[in-house]
Amino acid sequence: MSAYFLINILIVLFPFAFSFEKQIKFYKNWKYYLLSISVVSTGYIIWDIYAAMRGDWSFNPAHTLAVRIYGLPLEEILFFVTVPYSSIFVYETICLYLKDKQLNISSYFVFGSAAILTGTAFYYVDQYYTFTVLLFCAGFLVLAEIKMKGLLRSRNYWIVVSLTYVPFFIVNYFLTSIPIVSYSDSAIWGTRVTTIPVEDFFYSFSMISFWLYFYNYFKKNF
Repeated sequence: MSAYFLINILIVLFPFAFSFEKQIKFYKNWKYYLLSISVVSTGYIIWDIYAAMRGDWSFNPAHTLAVRIYGLPLEEILFFVTVPYSSIFVYETICLYLKDKQLNISSYFVFGSAAILTGTAFYYVDQYYTFTVLLFCAGFLVLAEIKMKGLLRSRNYWIVVSLTYVPFFIVNYFLTSIPIVSYSDSAIWGTRVTTIPVEDFFYSFSMISFWLYFYNYFKKNF
């Protein structure tokens, strides 16, 4: 078993086990989870394939399986299945046990933040990872503000986003320190938190936010 495969198992092990707990019953929402990852994870995987082909990042064969899908190790594909499962499970659990509250966040602040992210992205247009993740964050803010204002103002949403940074930091530390994933200096700012490129924090925010957006969208409409 590769190190990356083991990380995937650890990411999803406890959320999956507690999915059948009689209060949480997350298994009843698997349909919406699958619909969400069919949209979001597919998009991120396509980008991942392209970025890997560009050489923006690479995967250490010593810590991944030999199975490759369009150049990505199998574990990288599984990452886009296990991480959203655990993140959405945490979201549902928080919503079950903690009454939500709408926060007072101005639309000007949301659109202003999106504009700053977009401007910064184009300033660093030659750094592909930096450019892309900042645009993804801006895109999420605009989409959510137009189509699902309540999500951006949900206290539970922000609690979940904050909580996910704890496992994110642990997982990404191992991924980048072993290393399992290596980044090209030309694709990033170069600023790191321990061994984690600062862009990964934006990446995590955008990805988890899109998963939660589409999960809520499908749950409401299907």
